[in-house]
Amino acid sequence: MRVAVAGCCHGELDKIYETLALAERRGPGPIDLLLCCGDFQAVRNEADLRCMAVPPKYRHMQTFYRYYSGEKKAPVLTVFIGGNHEASNHLQELPYGGWVAPNIYYLGLAGVVKYRGIRIGGISGIFKSHDYRKGHFEYPPYNPATIRSIYHVRNIEVYKLKQLKQPMDIFLSHDWPRSIYHYGNKKQLLKTKSFFRQEVENNTLGSPAASELLEYLKPSYWFSAHLHVKFAAFMQHQVKDTGQTAKATKFLALDKCLPHRDFLQVIEIEHDPSAPDYLEYDIEWLTILKATNDLINVTGRLWNMPENNGLHTRWDYSATEESMNEVLEKLNHDLRVPCNFSMTAACYDPSKPQTQIPLVHRINPQTTEFCAQLGITDINVRLQKAKEEHHLCGEYEEQDDVESNGSGEDPSEYNTDTSALSSINPDEIMLDEEEEDEDSIISAHSDMNTPSVEPSSGQASDFSASFSDVRILPGSMIVSSDDTLGSLDDREEKPCEAVELGGGTDLTQVPVKRLSDEHEPEQRKKIKRRNQAIYTAVDDD
Repeated sequence: MRVAVAGCCHGELDKIYETLALAERRGPGPIDLLLCCGDFQAVRNEADLRCMAVPPKYRHMQTFYRYYSGEKKAPVLTVFIGGNHEASNHLQELPYGGWVAPNIYYLGLAGVVKYRGIRIGGISGIFKSHDYRKGHFEYPPYNPATIRSIYHVRNIEVYKLKQLKQPMDIFLSHDWPRSIYHYGNKKQLLKTKSFFRQEVENNTLGSPAASELLEYLKPSYWFSAHLHVKFAAFMQHQVKDTGQTAKATKFLALDKCLPHRDFLQVIEIEHDPSAPDYLEYDIEWLTILKATNDLINVTGRLWNMPENNGLHTRWDYSATEESMNEVLEKLNHDLRVPCNFSMTAACYDPSKPQTQIPLVHRINPQTTEFCAQLGITDINVRLQKAKEEHHLCGEYEEQDDVESNGSGEDPSEYNTDTSALSSINPDEIMLDEEEEDEDSIISAHSDMNTPSVEPSSGQASDFSASFSDVRILPGSMIVSSDDTLGSLDDREEKPCEAVELGGGTDLTQVPVKRLSDEHEPEQRKKIKRRNQAIYTAVDDD
């Protein structure tokens, strides 16, 4: 099965599908599945734009609304997770996943599905320590604090994923698992992104929660985005019990969707030829969702997951054969994901712009149907009931105080003091609040025991080369030989073949060099970058 993986989409669906069509013309066959690793930006209208955590002048409609309205249809089944630049009000309607447009499926806050026998899991958002132990308390209209916290990963999602026992084929996250850079060509990574050096040396780059999941799930493939650079790694997992088979994970992070950038990769993955060619629910995941339904928290209070410490009557929510059979009976043994997309908000009309569309906390009929069938609670229904009873009023005021003061909470289970870190990623959209450190790829120092021993060069070199061999894409995106571990720092880039995307843009035109903000004098002339209107990192004062 040919699977395409995209990095940060930033709403550029037309360009991504055009590039897929080009890959199909050059490749051995059609693309069967597209996986997108966040910053998808499923923006339906002007109200959705106001729910994106980017400065107002960088909010642009892009092309998703054409697929939402039915004007266009995705040419290939597309599965995606959320990142940190999303139409959060839209994705919040689908906490357990669902269709955002025909043939485009969102995995939810966390989720697992199957396609042609391939098991695909994912977790949306990025890690932020001070929100990690809170419930899902945010709802539109968001305030300056909740428009950011809405996309922060929560411990409940990680806890649910850690109840899984069956093997995972593919896993998606937006930010990288912490320490993964020790298992690839770290030298080339730091040559490309020199401003990562301090975090890499301190082992603070990436998400400790994702690292925990990587160590637990041990998927065959793990795909990420967020840092706007292509990076491959090969992680050999340690065998803890004798008799266990050693597992390894092939990791790949991709860039954002721009010319001359490695934003797309096509790989061949073995699948079950007898498996159905439609999207299916994963029975183990559904059983875990049902079992953990009572753990739903819609408050901003900090809380811990149940564990075997004498304080909880239950801490194991993994799926048994009996419980899975019960869920199968509920679903009449039909695991097919229903094609039940419906529009829940007005679609953008370029001829009739509407800048004053009110923000509404909606209940999506897909989620209602899913919850009724499985017998679980819709988080948004619980939120609305709490609003009606005025149970959250004080907590929202407290949340604002915490965000503004930067203190007032118990410490997270992860040590996340980043006061000594100051590097920034000039490719990232920056918000005007210094706490948004994960957007500038500053994560936190973790006390997790994640291995950070560098693998042998041959292992990672073979893996990186294997990715290069299977990708058949425009010449401007061909993998450089510098991506292998044996690359030389002084090696020059080779010229690429000229390729045009939809609009006829020549991708071999050499782009202006992007400069890091490191070590530059305070008084310097500002350079207007080519894509500044969408992706620059400077907000209005």
